Amino acid sequence: MAAGFLRHLAGDRVEVRSAGSLPGDRVNPAAVSAMAETGIDIAGQQPKVLTTEAVQASDYVITMGCGDACPVFPGKHYLDWALDDPAGQGVEAVRPIRDAIRARVEALIAEIDGRG
Repeated sequence: MAAGFLRHLAGDRVEVRSAGSLPGDRVNPAAVSAMAETGIDIAGQQPKVLTTEAVQASDYVITMGCGDACPVFPGKHYLDWALDDPAGQGVEAVRPIRDAIRARVEALIAEIDGRG
């Protein structure tokens, strides 16, 4: 959801990489439905495993409870967003998570734009 919002709201101003330390085999259907309600289609996305190379190539690394599974490199901006896990939840439970993610993404874009 975060990657979907970032792509939608920031456009080509940022390059988005989305991955997880233990990704599922498909995007959460409730997340797909919740995002569709905002006009953002994430149905075609495929979960990917987080690689060291992806972190090295990034300026900002946003984690959601990654802990020790996420590589850390000097000079990167790390943000850990404490959010409920939408896995296994219905769309009703995912909506507030989606909205919290959108607020954080909007704040991140403002921070990035402020540094530019």
